[in-house]
Amino acid sequence: MPTVVWITGLPGSGKSTIAEELKRRNPEWVVLRMDELRRIATPEPTYSDEEREILYRCIVYTALVLYKNGHNVLIDATGNLRKWRDLARELIPDFFEVYLRCSLEECQRRERERADTKAAPKDIYLKGTRGWPVPGVNVPYEEPLTPELIIDTEETSIEEAVERMERMLR
Repeated sequence: MPTVVWITGLPGSGKSTIAEELKRRNPEWVVLRMDELRRIATPEPTYSDEEREILYRCIVYTALVLYKNGHNVLIDATGNLRKWRDLARELIPDFFEVYLRCSLEECQRRERERADTKAAPKDIYLKGTRGWPVPGVNVPYEEPLTPELIIDTEETSIEEAVERMERMLR
């Protein structure tokens, strides 16, 4: 059976890094990255509530279609509102939520120091201090209530995080 895993957490918590390592070890997985979707669907993003609603529903739909076609899917997206992750759980029978717990201070430090942002917006936390809507800063990040797995990325290596995810999926 295919599976869909949503890796959620604050920007800078390690979602993309862990997704990349899981994909490296399991090349058959399809990775859906919100940052990449946003770059294509909204090349000049506003990060408005309406825009986020549309994009998160779109990523859930895409994951559902891939799942129905037999693909394992990894969603790499903050998903700051629980309702989007709950929608995926409601629609996708084999759904797992992995919460990367990391302090806001550590996420901010990582974001400042990372050289390769992939498709992620640069200086997101700095922009948050200037009024941009940033989860955990000036828009809510709703932690999962019952994730299948919680990983403290301040205490857990990338390798151990991926191993824990692989054990969960077995």
